[in-house]
Amino acid sequence: MHASFVPDPYNAKLLSADSIMKKVIFFAPFYESIIDDYRADLYIKGKVNLRKKNHILRFIPTMFRIRKGVREYMMETYSDLHFTAPDIYDQKVKASVGTSSEFWELDGRLPEYFHVNVYASTLLYDKLLSPLAPNAMKYYSYHVDSVMGKVHDLRYKISFKPKSKSFQLVSGHMVVSENVWSVREMHFSGRSEMLRFDNMIRMGDVGESDEFLPVHYDVDATFRFLGNVVDANYIAALDYKTIIQKDPSQLERKRLKSKYDLSESYTLRSDTNSYRKDSSYFESIRPIPLTEHEQDLYKDFFLSRDTSYRYKKPKNKNLEFWGQIGDALISRYTVDLSKLGSVRCSPLINPFLLSYSGKNGFSYRQEFKYNRIFTGDRLLRLVPRLGYNFKYNEFYWSVKSDFDYWPRKRAALHISVGNGHRIYSSRMLDELKNIPDSVFDFDQVQLDYFNDLYLQVRHSWEIVNGLSLDVGFSMHKRTEANRSMYVSTKSASRSVPSSEVYPDWTEKMRHSYNSFAPRVRLTWTPGQYYYMNGDRKVNLHSKYPSISVDWERGINGVFKSTGTYERVEVDIQHSIPLGLMRDFYLRFGWGAFTNQKDIYFVDFANFTRSNLPVGWNDEIGGVFQLLDGRWYNSSRKYLRGHLTYESPFLMLRHLVKYTQHVLNERLYLNALVVPHLNPYVEVGYGIGTNIFDFGVFGSFANWKFKEIGCKFTFELFNR
Repeated sequence: MHASFVPDPYNAKLLSADSIMKKVIFFAPFYESIIDDYRADLYIKGKVNLRKKNHILRFIPTMFRIRKGVREYMMETYSDLHFTAPDIYDQKVKASVGTSSEFWELDGRLPEYFHVNVYASTLLYDKLLSPLAPNAMKYYSYHVDSVMGKVHDLRYKISFKPKSKSFQLVSGHMVVSENVWSVREMHFSGRSEMLRFDNMIRMGDVGESDEFLPVHYDVDATFRFLGNVVDANYIAALDYKTIIQKDPSQLERKRLKSKYDLSESYTLRSDTNSYRKDSSYFESIRPIPLTEHEQDLYKDFFLSRDTSYRYKKPKNKNLEFWGQIGDALISRYTVDLSKLGSVRCSPLINPFLLSYSGKNGFSYRQEFKYNRIFTGDRLLRLVPRLGYNFKYNEFYWSVKSDFDYWPRKRAALHISVGNGHRIYSSRMLDELKNIPDSVFDFDQVQLDYFNDLYLQVRHSWEIVNGLSLDVGFSMHKRTEANRSMYVSTKSASRSVPSSEVYPDWTEKMRHSYNSFAPRVRLTWTPGQYYYMNGDRKVNLHSKYPSISVDWERGINGVFKSTGTYERVEVDIQHSIPLGLMRDFYLRFGWGAFTNQKDIYFVDFANFTRSNLPVGWNDEIGGVFQLLDGRWYNSSRKYLRGHLTYESPFLMLRHLVKYTQHVLNERLYLNALVVPHLNPYVEVGYGIGTNIFDFGVFGSFANWKFKEIGCKFTFELFNR
């Protein structure tokens, strides 16, 4: 380990960078948690320069709306910032002004650069490993650059750099005070998502109330994409109104008052009632004066705006309409709902939501999300979704709507309609179960598939904290796609219609089947933490697993429904944080169809394949990547389990050249027990990057190796 030494004029001995950092790292956990609560005014001034741009810049979903011929933009915001230990930040924007249509928030990630606890083990909301983490010396090397101050009050400037290249590690320097070993300033630079950044943080002075808190930020960021280069600089100043240090007696009283309610830590992101956008207001509150160049940017903007308004040509409403449609297709935009807040809409066309897997081939998906807030924090949400699978030439669509009419009790009405995946009937299932495991092969059977059109209506209600009851019904209309064929193993060249092999099928099989089934789902999450956002209850996390029981009963004769059955499923999910960006996930499930009569369709709710791309933030290991889709409907019962371990530093840390772009690594272990698969096991390894996710998986059926496959999903602008 490289270590530099400097003379210590006070103790007349040599101090190494490592010995200094050991002391700083030793005190860091104490300083990290010393502040319990604070409130501050946060002022942010941003400047953006389009250094290089081409037509592709318009198609980037995260970019703000660009004015023709303008390369420099000026933006300012003024916010109330409320912090509650351990790491809850509530930033309420009170005012904003600028020369652009919106404040460029770096794809919504800007706040994390101003919500930094320099003593924490991670930076930027657990994306980066801090040089002050307990195990930091394993990943960083340190060097003493200089010694400043008086003999009795020395300050050391210590530079740090990663021992291996990784997006989770940063380089820079820090200035620490001797005796108290607290940080006076920290500068760190690195990569996060699509940005290169430099963040300089200046802390309060020793002995002051803000000694352990940042008072000034200076962030430089560069965004590069396909020939476009955008430079941004953000300066922030904090003016603290109240700072509360930890008091054990106060903490105990707070805990007795409410164990799981964290409402005091959260409020609305922006207060629409007091939101200000006039530049004159900023003149009275701006803590950092504008430079002469910044004043010129405002003057040019207001002059061009007044000139364009004065000489504005009459509108061509037809062209204006298609222009708005074009903006919706390629740009993220905001719909202003007067007195009801605002709605952020994603672009309709995003070429990066593409995935590939060995079993399902290439798939593409697209979503559009619409939200509207009513009085009393009631919320209407509408999500149309489109997708296409190129291997099976199947088009998928769905529309999901939710109306949270009693948000305090999480009471809502949910309606979804769409087309599901192709499925075969229980009569084919009866024939499959008679085939011995040793000779069973799906490729021998051309399954009689049915297309699915469904309508699901559900009412959800949280009875008590953590205990939710869902009641509703589902309706399906399944229409025959193709006649089934049986391929003889003795004469593979001869295809025989299913009516010759199973003569009674022709009489009993119909071209379409309807079903109507009431459904009840009970979900329990012990120790559910939450907060109240006005009248809205928002659930957060729990230290305990979530358990759900799902029951559905098919009723014959209702809305021309055919077939009777019962479906029961039990599901257990749990996420266990292990610290330092490491997590362990587990999921177990069981399901069965019982009391079946006539023809029905085995379509489980928890054990199903996704028709469309599923990226890194999927069901956390709850997906079988290599399992043939026909297996999902091949049994009246199943038993499955999933284990996933996630860490940024697993296997590739030492392969410097090829791994610096890897954000996370995962290990997967998935197991399934159904007839003809006793068991089916999948093991896998995956990596997540800013642009794509990739995984390689191996499968074993009945304790014998079956195959190796991979999964690839574009995630650019989708994290």
